[in-house]
Amino acid sequence: MQDDIPTLRRLLGSCRTIAVVGLSAEWHRPSHFAAKYMQSHGYRIVPVNPRYPEILGETSYARLEDIPFPVDMVDVFRKEDELPAVARSAVAIGARCLWQQLGLRSAEADAIATAAGLDSVWDRCVKIEHARLFGGLNWVGVNTRVISARRPV
Repeated sequence: MQDDIPTLRRLLGSCRTIAVVGLSAEWHRPSHFAAKYMQSHGYRIVPVNPRYPEILGETSYARLEDIPFPVDMVDVFRKEDELPAVARSAVAIGARCLWQQLGLRSAEADAIATAAGLDSVWDRCVKIEHARLFGGLNWVGVNTRVISARRPV
């Protein structure tokens, strides 16, 4: 697992195509809220959910292996027991990062990803981390635990 500030900043700065496994079309679900936020900040969101043909204006795929173009990050909103299989799929499609959302901590999925050379993050939310590191949360009084005189690149 990698969750230090330079690594998170590097991942969020370089992984611009994010496959969101378990993305819901329901606006009030955390997956939808996080994906919409990332989409509004210039990221390409690729929904992975067999229940919907389209989410957030993007074609939804039933499985990671069905995506016909490269994906940088696999962001997972699924139950913990499903994470090792998702990690194997992330490796199979050549993703660069496996990101287990807030509350998810699968050591097995982390081991699968890191053994294949993927960056791996767990128990973090991409939306929260992006807002903390790039989005100006500090401007509204949130302690982001990031102290620097330099602006992030």
